[in-house]
Amino acid sequence: MIELSVRRLLIDLETPFARHWCGGDAFLSALFDALSMSFPIGEQFFIDAVKGGFKVLQPEQQEKFRAEVQGFVGQEATHRRIHGLFNAHLERQGMVNKWEARAAARLALLADADPRHLLAITAAYEHFTAILAEWILGTPQLFAGSEPRLATMWQWHSAEESEHRSTAFDVYQALGGSRAWRIAWFRRVTLIFISDLLRQTVDNLRREGELWRWRTWASAARWMFGRQGLARAVLKPWLAYLRRDFHPRRQASGRARRWLEDNAAAYSVIGSG
Repeated sequence: MIELSVRRLLIDLETPFARHWCGGDAFLSALFDALSMSFPIGEQFFIDAVKGGFKVLQPEQQEKFRAEVQGFVGQEATHRRIHGLFNAHLERQGMVNKWEARAAARLALLADADPRHLLAITAAYEHFTAILAEWILGTPQLFAGSEPRLATMWQWHSAEESEHRSTAFDVYQALGGSRAWRIAWFRRVTLIFISDLLRQTVDNLRREGELWRWRTWASAARWMFGRQGLARAVLKPWLAYLRRDFHPRRQASGRARRWLEDNAAAYSVIGSG
């Protein structure tokens, strides 16, 4: 098991920020804003799924996972709060969070689902957030010219997502979750996540009149399909999830640990699992 520290991010999220806070780039700002819109409801679902899975573990397994699950819950609850503050600024800027409403409707259908299904869904989403985290931490140019406090927020979040990337997966495995369920939910989550991300990003751009500008599409082409683009970063780890011997820990690069070590002044540790 791994030790997960719960950290308080030491940045100002009360002061408003510019609409194109990400280096003046409308596309990147809209993309990250869309991701942030998914986090409060998503992080709460992940917390509930892991806690629900933990409750049905055998007592000896609970003792094994107790500290890690507590750390996972603490980290995700902090992410939910931070992005709630960030999203409040987006709402005041006229952005509308449609992703959350779609997610809420889908989650209502899972109210009585087997805890292993909820964990399989969580493990799939956690793999995507870990992929995104590796991309963010490995591509500092994403935040060139950005508000430093917001760049720190995204990098801190990414480091912790990478850090707890295996918790839901390991609890799922401990409950005897099958590879077939894991893969089936991963494929569904892939379609849902990509669709939701694109729809919300497009809606963000449309609302501010940036959707049909040449510079928006040029940035999208660069950061989605260029040499440092997200599509290239996603392919290999996406395929890795389908392998029989897959484990999230094998995907970690060390970038999260290095960022946390190099940026200790950006946060304070308030607890650990």
